[in-house]
Amino acid sequence: MHQAVRLLARATAVIGGLVLTGLVLLTTVSIIGRSANKWLHSDFAERTLGDFARTLIDSGIGEVNGNYELLEAGIAFAIFSFFPVCQLSRAHATVDIFTSHLPGAANRALAAFWEVALTAALILISVQLFGGVQRYYGNGETTFFLQFPVWWAYSASFAASVVTCIVALWCAYLRVAESLTGRTLMTQE
Repeated sequence: MHQAVRLLARATAVIGGLVLTGLVLLTTVSIIGRSANKWLHSDFAERTLGDFARTLIDSGIGEVNGNYELLEAGIAFAIFSFFPVCQLSRAHATVDIFTSHLPGAANRALAAFWEVALTAALILISVQLFGGVQRYYGNGETTFFLQFPVWWAYSASFAASVVTCIVALWCAYLRVAESLTGRTLMTQE
């Protein structure tokens, strides 16, 4: 079971990484296009290039239309895509200045408690995302520039949050079992 959960978490992170890479490329192209458009509108470009500057501007050189909308939706999805691998590898920020001196059983009990609490919070976030999917699907709201339905972005983030919940439930199960048995079941990924 652990291998399946690990594969699911890593696959989700890879998909999130690909989306993030695409967003970086999109943003780069948009910034270059916006800068080129601004330069082509300058007096220097008009004097130097003449009608060719106008031809380039008319060809559509400029920022990518709707790039902010795509960036917003894509970043939300990427964040939710990285949660499962972060959860599985215990990469969340922790402050153990006080707990590092506690006995092993107390640390295991605290780890189990916080794992269960975090799992509950992640499930609540997922439920709220599903509510967003339903709300935006029902009202038909679209983005301003690209006019794609807002619920698409919510659905993508919700799908990644479902994977997060599966991984979080598995991790909570392992932490509780560690607390009860005193054995280490959850290895550092």
